[in-house]
Amino acid sequence: MARPFQYAGVVYVGPVYLRTTAGRGHKAVKAFLVIFVCLSTKAVHLDVASSYSSEAFIAAFRRFISRRGMCSELYSDCGINFISADAELRRLFTAGSQEGQLIAEEMANNRTQWRFNPSAAPHFGGLWEAVVKSAKHYLRRVIGNATLIFEEIITLLTQIEACLNFTPLSPLTDNPEDLAALTPGHLLIGTALTAVPEPSLQNVPANRLSCWQLLQ
Repeated sequence: MARPFQYAGVVYVGPVYLRTTAGRGHKAVKAFLVIFVCLSTKAVHLDVASSYSSEAFIAAFRRFISRRGMCSELYSDCGINFISADAELRRLFTAGSQEGQLIAEEMANNRTQWRFNPSAAPHFGGLWEAVVKSAKHYLRRVIGNATLIFEEIITLLTQIEACLNFTPLSPLTDNPEDLAALTPGHLLIGTALTAVPEPSLQNVPANRLSCWQLLQ
């Protein structure tokens, strides 16, 4: 029994290429998707990291805990960036507990325990590897070979996150005629995550669609 994302796993996916601004002729830069998975509720949190570095991951981790709460335990593969980020986070929490003002005392006492999977053992992270497969399914169908700007990729990722958090876990009631299912969204916000219906664009030629319409 735990609140959502109290025990979580994290994995990097990518790279994906982003443009600095909209329009043609702009240079594409490499970025990575950061996927956090709740080990209790199977809820998903998606974010973007600008590089494969400890600083970029720590920034993504700070955004994650600011929106989802502090983790008691965080599981990951034995990656170089995660090992160095673990050392940086330990120094961060230690400095915070000594100063006593930057980080609360209970946060310093109950800091996140980082647990690494054994080397060359991807089957230890089967839960987040399944999420990676589902996220790549949506990304391939929507993006393809296109390069997006930051606003487009982050909007797309939040919509993919809503789709993944709409996955049924179990029936809500014992009534066989009740088709409602318990989803990770129920455990996050108390109800199912439902998107606003979008008008169908299948009959419109692709060359007449805007970039936002192509994403939808």
